Amino acid sequence: MINDRIRAHEVRLITDDGDQGVIPTSDAQKMADDAELDLVLVQATAKPPVAKIMDYGKFKFDAQKKQREQRKNQKTVSVKEIRLSPTIDDNDFNTKKKAAIRFLEKGNKVKVSIRFRGRAITHKEIGREVMNRLADELQDVAKVEARAKMEGRSMSMVLAPKETK
Repeated sequence: MINDRIRAHEVRLITDDGDQGVIPTSDAQKMADDAELDLVLVQATAKPPVAKIMDYGKFKFDAQKKQREQRKNQKTVSVKEIRLSPTIDDNDFNTKKKAAIRFLEKGNKVKVSIRFRGRAITHKEIGREVMNRLADELQDVAKVEARAKMEGRSMSMVLAPKETK
């Protein structure tokens, strides 16, 4: 709420110096008009409402600029998935490992999952060994964020890229 849209009878006015005082809204509006600035309601729920004299256009511009800067600096991390099997061969394992390294170098997290089919579910330790082997071979580029755990018929763990200094 700015200028004439403020309906309160009196406001706590904060000046540029940081001084405060409770004055009628009409007087605060006159002070803002004399300074060729806007009277902006900062805290509407307070008793009395808090208002400040400022250049509202500049304030909005700076807020948008700050928001754009934050969005630019924000990094989105996506989770890529790699599926293994408990009876994976060495060449297939190395291919999956290279894919995981590629994902981690791009800054993505990697979810490694093993789906147990048929009677393979009775030998969960084989799947856990495959997971631990992958984690050991990737320990120079990744850290284990979530250890291997069973979820129904599949086992999964999450690897995150290591921070480089």
